Amino acid sequence: MKHWWKILGVLLMIYSIVAGLAIPLKPGIYDAITASKAITGAPIDIVAVGYLTKFDNTKDDLRAWLKVDNEHAIASTAIKVESESRLKVSFDIPNNLPSADKTVDAALIIDSKKNGYSIFPSAVFIKNTVGTNSAAGWTNAISNMTQHQGMSFPYRNILQETIRNLFYHVPLWFGMMIIFLISAINSGRFLKTKNSKFDHKAASYASVGTLFGILGLVTGAIWAKHTWGAYWSWDIKQNMSAIAMLVYLAYFVLRNSFEESEQSARIGAVYNIFAFVTLPMLLFVIPRLTDSLHPGNGGNPGFGGEDLDNNMRMVFYPAIIGFTLFGAWMANILYRLKAVQQRLLDKAFHSA
Repeated sequence: MKHWWKILGVLLMIYSIVAGLAIPLKPGIYDAITASKAITGAPIDIVAVGYLTKFDNTKDDLRAWLKVDNEHAIASTAIKVESESRLKVSFDIPNNLPSADKTVDAALIIDSKKNGYSIFPSAVFIKNTVGTNSAAGWTNAISNMTQHQGMSFPYRNILQETIRNLFYHVPLWFGMMIIFLISAINSGRFLKTKNSKFDHKAASYASVGTLFGILGLVTGAIWAKHTWGAYWSWDIKQNMSAIAMLVYLAYFVLRNSFEESEQSARIGAVYNIFAFVTLPMLLFVIPRLTDSLHPGNGGNPGFGGEDLDNNMRMVFYPAIIGFTLFGAWMANILYRLKAVQQRLLDKAFHSA
C-alpha cells in the first residue's frame, strides 16, 4: 500500500492532538501566599493554592517542607486544610541559615498519597536576622515522596496548561526543518539535472515549510504571551525565527521576479540552498550567543527531566513524525497541482 505514510501521518496527527489536549496535568501548587516576612528564628504561615488538588480528601496523609538545597530542609509544624485547593502550612524557621548568604530562597514541597508530591520553587525568601550561619535545625528529612498515579503531564507553575503547546509548537519547527531540507535537496537535484520536476518539488516543499514556520511563530507568540507576558518580547530567538521566515518569503518573491521560467528556477534553486544553509545559524547558533528567554538558548535550560517526562514523550515524538509526514503529504499535493498546471500550459502552447 503506497499511501501508508499518509495514513500514518494523519493517525499520528489525530493522536497527538487528542492525547495532547485530553490527558490531564498532575496536581500542583498554583501559588504560595505569605502574610509576613520570613526571617530566621520566627514562625511563618504559608497558604498553598493547589491546582487540580483534593486536599480535603487527604487530611491525614499530608506532609510539607521548605527546601533550601539538596541537603537542607525543614518540615512543617502544622498543616490546616482550608478547602480542596487551599492549605495553610506552618513552619518554625531555625535561628540560622545553612549557608553564608544573608538571604536564601526556599521551595515549598507538599506531599500526599492522593495527589502525589508538588513543588513550588522560590516560595519564600528567608532573611538571616541573627548574623550567624549554621546547619543546626536544618535536616535532609525529605524522603519517600509519593508519585502521582495515572496518566498525566507535569504541572509547572509558569507553564500550567500551556505546557501542551509543546506538542504543537515544537513539532511544527521540527517538521519545518525536515521539509526545508527536502526542498533544498530537490533544488540541488534540479541544478544537476535541469529537470523542472525537481524545481516544482523544491517550491512545493518550501511553501509548506514556510507555512509551518509561520504557524510556529504564531504558536510561539501565544505561548510567550502566557509565560513572558507579551506576544512579542523582541527576544533573540523570536527575532531570528522571524528573519528566517523573511529569508524564505524572499525566495518566492525572487522566483516571481523573472519572466523566463528556466532562469527563475535556476536562480531560485541557488537561493533556496543558501536559505537552508542560513537556518542553523539563525535558529540555533546566534540565539545561543546571547541572553534569551526561550528554553534551550542563551543559558536558559531547555525542556528535560520532569519537564519532558515519559508520558509527554509518548505524545511529543509521534507529533513530530505526524506533523512531518502530514507536511510532506501537503507538499506532494502542491507538486501534483503544479505538474497538472504545467501540462495544461504545455498543451495550450502546442495547440496554439
